[in-house]
Amino acid sequence: MAAFLGVVAFFWPFLVAPGKFGSNYAPPLIFGVLLVIVLSVVISEIAEGGINSKALAMLGVLSAVNAAIRPLGAGTAGIETVFFILVLSGRVFGPGFGFTLGCTSLFASALITGGVGPWMPYQMFGCAFVGMLAGFLPKATGRKEVALLAAYGSASGYLFGFLLNLSFWPFSLDPNSSIAYLPGLPFTEQFQRYLAFDLATSLGWDTGRAVTNFICICLAGPAVLTVLRRAARKARFQAPIRFQPTPTTAGAPGDTKKDGSGLPHDQPSR
Repeated sequence: MAAFLGVVAFFWPFLVAPGKFGSNYAPPLIFGVLLVIVLSVVISEIAEGGINSKALAMLGVLSAVNAAIRPLGAGTAGIETVFFILVLSGRVFGPGFGFTLGCTSLFASALITGGVGPWMPYQMFGCAFVGMLAGFLPKATGRKEVALLAAYGSASGYLFGFLLNLSFWPFSLDPNSSIAYLPGLPFTEQFQRYLAFDLATSLGWDTGRAVTNFICICLAGPAVLTVLRRAARKARFQAPIRFQPTPTTAGAPGDTKKDGSGLPHDQPSR
């Protein structure tokens, strides 16, 4: 449901007629619904055993780490330092954790850096998709896993830019432009206009983000994956519960014959 809401929020120019989804009240509405859905995702993960109290603590720690390192890049020339943690965390802890981490990381970062605005719910959704999709990547180990995550990190840099441009494309250009949003066009022609707009305005920034993700995952990926998986083992996320049967012996009542433990059969050992 959260992913579906995100798709509608981004692709509304292709789905909803103009004038029925006002730009003034849409971002606050999306933000409010997003917070409710993120809370629902966390509650459902807790109910299914995917997240427990220790995983919630890990979620808080990783959100704080992402919020702290994001200003190091600040988006200059497309350099973003927040995505490789999302990719690696989504890989280790699963898509639900990755989706929630993307939302909470951007929310905390926006509060710290003063980046609160109508763009924030779209950024939260964009990062949530990056973390969620990382949890659905196929299984791999060793260098193949690092290469897979690095390739996905590069692709996610372009994916994030592609999604974020949708949030302001209908309002940013003169309608007479050949790459502007034009209400009433068929989906294929409208999509071609958007692709041209995306390539012309943000390809360089998206490339910088993709290169940053690739380098960070290649350099820090093996160590961070080891740390995250060690933390998951130490915290015993989803630790299996095993019940051991009480030892019983077949002896007549009152039989006090001792076995190798030195205790009578009718007295259970502790």
